[in-house]
Amino acid sequence: MGETLQLRWTSAARTDTGLVRTNNEDAVLDRPARRLWAVADGMGGHAFGEIASRMTVEALDALPPEDALQQAVAAARVCLLEVNGLLVAEAAARNVPVIGTTLVLLLASGRTAVCVWAGDSRIYLCRGGSLHQLTRDHNQFEELQARNHLSPADASAYPGATMITRALGAATTLELDEVQVQVSDGDIFLLCSDGLSNAVSPEAMFGALTGGDCAQAADTLVRLALEAGGRDNISVIVVRADDVEADQTVLNPSL
Repeated sequence: MGETLQLRWTSAARTDTGLVRTNNEDAVLDRPARRLWAVADGMGGHAFGEIASRMTVEALDALPPEDALQQAVAAARVCLLEVNGLLVAEAAARNVPVIGTTLVLLLASGRTAVCVWAGDSRIYLCRGGSLHQLTRDHNQFEELQARNHLSPADASAYPGATMITRALGAATTLELDEVQVQVSDGDIFLLCSDGLSNAVSPEAMFGALTGGDCAQAADTLVRLALEAGGRDNISVIVVRADDVEADQTVLNPSL
């Protein structure tokens, strides 16, 4: 993609098997120089989830750089549709019900960022004094609330509420959601698998992010999920945007 203009992007990624599972079916992609980040949470049983998440992030990593953000987003969407087809074919060849993965993808250029996702992995934005969830989970819980106007309490009590309704490899067709954000100085994005979001409260996430150091925040978030039991694989990427012009003004007040 093109020049970062006024923003400098830094990031840190961590992934951990957790304290219960024997293998890690998550995969992360951390490419701050390309302003490209992704978390994939594989599913489909032992080994198959690893195949799906790894195939997805490797395909995204292999994409050629694009000069314009919307071109990069379009190329990523085409890539993910191709991966979806490969995963469906792989499951059929292995005679298993599904080899799939959730995905959250963040791309940025200039002062604009785009989130693309399928499943219940999440992207949050820490800005000012609050934490905002940018993505909406693709699961029965959210569908029940949207379609039946159920309260969160009633929806969460519904059988199969946490069942994922979208994922790469889950069906021959793939629908990806997308949201665009205008980025401000000091914005911090958090990409994570549900091994973090199911274990750590938004308030604790916000507390970990407010220090502003990506590596320290990523380490703290994984530690919090492990302290909560580590029942699932845990993956996090913390991404920060800083205004280079503001930094230069502080260093040289005459500017």
